Amino acid sequence: MNAVLRRRPVLAWAFYDWANSAFATTVMAGFFPVFFKQHWNVGVAVTESTFRLGLTNGIASALVALLAPVLGAIADRSGARVRLLMLFTVTGAAATAGLALVEQGQWPVAAALYLMASLGFWGGIVINDSLLLHVAQPEEYDLVSGFGYAMGYLGGGLLFAVNVAMTLRPAWFGLVDVAQAVKASFVMVGLWWLLFALPLVFSVRERATGPRMAPGAAVRLGFGELGNTLREIRRYRPVLWFLAAYWLYIDGVNTVIKMAVDYGLSLGFEASQLVAALLLTQFVAFPAALGFGWLGQRIGARKGIFVALAVYAAATCYAYFIQGIGDFYVLAVVIGLVQGGVQSLSRSYYGRLVPPGKSSEFFGFYNMMGKFAAVLGPLLTGVVAKLTGDPRLSILSILLLFVAGAALLGVAARQEKIAAVAR
Repeated sequence: MNAVLRRRPVLAWAFYDWANSAFATTVMAGFFPVFFKQHWNVGVAVTESTFRLGLTNGIASALVALLAPVLGAIADRSGARVRLLMLFTVTGAAATAGLALVEQGQWPVAAALYLMASLGFWGGIVINDSLLLHVAQPEEYDLVSGFGYAMGYLGGGLLFAVNVAMTLRPAWFGLVDVAQAVKASFVMVGLWWLLFALPLVFSVRERATGPRMAPGAAVRLGFGELGNTLREIRRYRPVLWFLAAYWLYIDGVNTVIKMAVDYGLSLGFEASQLVAALLLTQFVAFPAALGFGWLGQRIGARKGIFVALAVYAAATCYAYFIQGIGDFYVLAVVIGLVQGGVQSLSRSYYGRLVPPGKSSEFFGFYNMMGKFAAVLGPLLTGVVAKLTGDPRLSILSILLLFVAGAALLGVAARQEKIAAVAR
């Protein structure tokens, strides 16, 4: 292992990705959509439960997007990143474990706890991202950041594999049935999240970044900085058009992650088959992300993004026509091939568009857009399902996000050429 990655603060920071990725896999993408539909919405029409899930995901994402720029300012000015991170961690882990106590049919309680857990998850990511600058030097950022992503894939995938085994063979783990296995998994995720966050508390120390201020002043500063960044971005048209494209197509990516299991359930597939498909996606995504990095070096990041979006568009159309679980497994592999690649290439392409000397503020806005890009898609699928009564049309509606995002990415490319000629 590289000497940089063996440093205690770097390892501790990367283990937070290992810790919280369990929520992303076991809860967010895996068991919560299943339990929400089959246990907490028992007896409810599939389109109604899809609407409720889409609404819950949309509200959670909107709240996080509104809080993200303020959290950054508070963290910067208060010097309390680690304490804030643990506050979000404890909140998210406790809410996740609390899902095990929600009785059948109590979907509003489940939705409220999921909202709290999501705020803990995304709020922790905002703070943990900022801690990268405190555990690594600028020339180490790419290496250390990639190491964190890798740890996340491995940690989340490992616990998810155990949780899937628990639902497939409950008796092996001393559990009565699948429902008890899912509830036990919620508790395990909460404990896993807390346990592997502890190394960061003891090993990561913040560097002084400027004068500290009271929380109220930090909040006002956060909104002020957001306004200044918005005014700056308007001056750089390639950046502006790319952010618009990114907001649309990454929303489609996030919606596929969050709503895929719900869609499979609506088509009548077994929950155990669907979570196995998610596990397959998780382990395909890691090497595929590395492969897309190689592809970006060969043909360019923008062309690589177009390739990924074309695959996503084709996969969405394919999803409309799937009949058996074998088709769903094919879909899981295809999504795994492009899921990590479109995210990594988007970040590297955006880095090339950012003007010199403005990387911090522009990437701060980019991260906020990424958090906000999980609102429209879930609401779109939920509303379409409710209005049409057809879950296939709800998943097909995501195609609009990929097509519109690709079109705006083409505009951004033309604006980039115009800007290059002007220089």
